[in-house]
Amino acid sequence: MNVSVQHRYSLLAFILLVLGAATIVTADSPAVPDLTFLLIGQSNMAGRAPLQEADKKPLPGTLLLDNQGQWIPASNPLNRFASNRKNLSMQRMGPGEGFTRHLHKALPGKQVGLIVNARGGSSIEQWAKGQPLYDNTLKRLQSVKGLKLSGVLWHQGESNRDDPRYQAKLSRLIQNLRKDLNSPQLPFIAGQVFGSGPVNEYIKTLPRLIPNTGFAGKDGLTVFDKVHFDRSSQLLLGSRYADAYLRIRGQRPH
Repeated sequence: MNVSVQHRYSLLAFILLVLGAATIVTADSPAVPDLTFLLIGQSNMAGRAPLQEADKKPLPGTLLLDNQGQWIPASNPLNRFASNRKNLSMQRMGPGEGFTRHLHKALPGKQVGLIVNARGGSSIEQWAKGQPLYDNTLKRLQSVKGLKLSGVLWHQGESNRDDPRYQAKLSRLIQNLRKDLNSPQLPFIAGQVFGSGPVNEYIKTLPRLIPNTGFAGKDGLTVFDKVHFDRSSQLLLGSRYADAYLRIRGQRPH
């Protein structure tokens, strides 16, 4: 064989080897979400609805941030890596699954990342800047290289059901998150709590007071005790969070 021809064959083989190695590296590289959401609040966000066996399977197209700052396939309970959660046995079904499943219908092909950092029984005062729940949530977010949040889902209010200053405290939380995350237009969606109380009216009026905010309503949702949404209601609540997010994006809810 001519030396120059042999050289060309050797060069081609080398290029193919390099391309093959690159393909292997790409396939093994950790997945990165297209859309990333922070889920915070108290027990209904952490999830208290009993899980069925099928609920423990990985959620399609969804990643969950673990306690090492790594993205892993998401599965319930989604709040298990929260920095200040209660006992692991208490972490069950929250609105995260319904949210991501509904969002995938509207935005097919998008990989969704969830950062769930809720604490059962927490008051909104415990989510103030400088308090452990707020500060530890920021630490988790800062552990993710190049993170850009797509939105925040908030479900809290049972502990502040009759608080006349809830609206001002919630506004301050939104302001602090947007400032500390350097995202002045960060979408923020709050969910109503079960039953009646001034807090639900404050949450409902949020979109009229603050740009790029929304709410997930509680109408028709049921509980398995006096406070916590049951499994079917958590799935429905999650879909309402997704619809609210789509409205903020200017898209028609599904």
